[in-house]
Amino acid sequence: CNLGESFTANPSVDVSYSDAATGARQIKLLGLSGTYVQMLTENVPNLRGAALPYSLGYVPGPWMQSIQVSKGASSVKNGYESTTGQINIEFLKPQGTDGVRANVYQDSELKTEVNLDGSVHLNERLSTATLLHFENRQMDHDGNSDGFMDMPKLRQYNLMHRWAYVSPRWISQLMLRGLHDERNGGQSRKHLAASSSEPLYTTAVKTNRYEAQWKNGFTLNADHNTSVALMLHGSWHDADNIFGRTEYDVTQKNGYAQLMFETDITEHHNLSVGASLNHDYYDEHFNPLGTLARAESTVSKETTPGVYAQYTYKLGEKLTVMPSVRWDHSSRYGGFFTPRLHVKYSPNNIVTLRTSVGKGYRSPHALAENVSLLASGREIFVSPDLKQEEAWNTGVSLGFNIPLFGRNLELNAEYYYTDFVHQMIMNFDGASGQHTLRFENLDGKSYSHTFQVDATYALFSGMTATAAFRLNDVKCTYDGSLRQKPLTSRYKGLLTLSYKTPLELWQFDVTGQLNGGGELYDRSSYPAYFQLQAQVTREFHRFSLYLGGENLTNYKIDNPVRHAHHPWSAAFDATQVWGPVTGAMAYVGVRFKLEKL
Repeated sequence: CNLGESFTANPSVDVSYSDAATGARQIKLLGLSGTYVQMLTENVPNLRGAALPYSLGYVPGPWMQSIQVSKGASSVKNGYESTTGQINIEFLKPQGTDGVRANVYQDSELKTEVNLDGSVHLNERLSTATLLHFENRQMDHDGNSDGFMDMPKLRQYNLMHRWAYVSPRWISQLMLRGLHDERNGGQSRKHLAASSSEPLYTTAVKTNRYEAQWKNGFTLNADHNTSVALMLHGSWHDADNIFGRTEYDVTQKNGYAQLMFETDITEHHNLSVGASLNHDYYDEHFNPLGTLARAESTVSKETTPGVYAQYTYKLGEKLTVMPSVRWDHSSRYGGFFTPRLHVKYSPNNIVTLRTSVGKGYRSPHALAENVSLLASGREIFVSPDLKQEEAWNTGVSLGFNIPLFGRNLELNAEYYYTDFVHQMIMNFDGASGQHTLRFENLDGKSYSHTFQVDATYALFSGMTATAAFRLNDVKCTYDGSLRQKPLTSRYKGLLTLSYKTPLELWQFDVTGQLNGGGELYDRSSYPAYFQLQAQVTREFHRFSLYLGGENLTNYKIDNPVRHAHHPWSAAFDATQVWGPVTGAMAYVGVRFKLEKL
């Protein structure tokens, strides 16, 4: 699996297909697009801008050691871009297991994945690791017989090489990574209703990405946890996109540096201060609908230095208060402050109260971050004066750890409110006429209310159940009218059951999701639907076997591609995907582990 498929059983994060042409998955957190979630790799900002549309497919599941999801205004240490939360990915560490691991996967849609990683401890302090990933699917699948492939043909090569040096006072980690990703979709054959002279509508996305990351931490005083850290990251991302006659090529170069100092002043007081520098370079070439008269080539640059301070007061396990602020100066938008406050209060072992409030900012890149919206016949207009996005996020959660029948019931209730001051909105078929898409500045209100309750309980030895329910109220102003945000489900229900046998030789996992209905671009409604996933794992001494299935209810959209019979018309649209495009899918895999070769 990959990062996107890892959130199947997560009650807070929604994952869905962004269109019916490229197979790209997108996430939503607190009812809002994943563009407002800050992606981190080992606490360094990453997978931004042009990498965002397909980023969930760039992180192989077997490479991940852990995933941390934080909702609401997060720490200012990692920058100003977190509005609805952060997702941090920790990869397998060279200083971890010494040996070789492999994972081979095959599904009923003829997708093959091969993962191989190995680490070697050269001595007590120095270790190295290499991680390889290959996935391939060349099946021409058209389950609803509309002439369009339900999923693109896919081929990806992914490589990571790591070094780690760990001493009592200095920790250094170097990561080098390269990726090549190809996605080819569109019409698999000429539909009977199409003219014989009409060419096939095809899509092609070819991506090359290279990145390097170097992290250093120095301990100055172990008694006070005084340390200084230097983190460097650079990436080069090149993507060539073809959607029918529309061509869009983008190259993004990014450089990031952060210097951080942290110390425990006393037992109750901690201070963290630091400075960061981020530079983005975008080179974009856009030829909409093959109209060379409107072809555009633009180069944009943004350099943003910033400083921050975060103070933490901690009174044992009962009270934590963390105010923080950062100031950044963008070469495009000028200077801006990012204040944030977090409070945690636990009067006893049963109740925990958390609150947070803070601002988030983001520099929008209309086409680079929303390239899948090019899979339609709409005319696209991008406002030349898009503002920096700015929003307040406020959240409160109440958690209970209740002893019940000899086990603990974990119960949580939370509410988050996001209010936009400035926002880039995507206005479909608005005042300028039919079959248009305009990227423009918000003129009016835009907000999200999210309320969620969830509970986890061990029903008996080895069996754990999690149930969750969430309500979303997400609205935005389009052409002077405040309306429900399109393609946003109003509610979600989740139930997961996991059972391990006493010797942990067998594991059974089942997840059911109820996805609430919502609105499409034309304000028509789509219905709620239910999905079911299941997996069985058998552990052996050196390896494990797993067998499972996704979308076992076989629910899929009847008409994922609008006007599929006439893909060259203005009414053609493959972007209004609100549910599964493909039916039930089965898979099988084997994991292998050999330590200390």
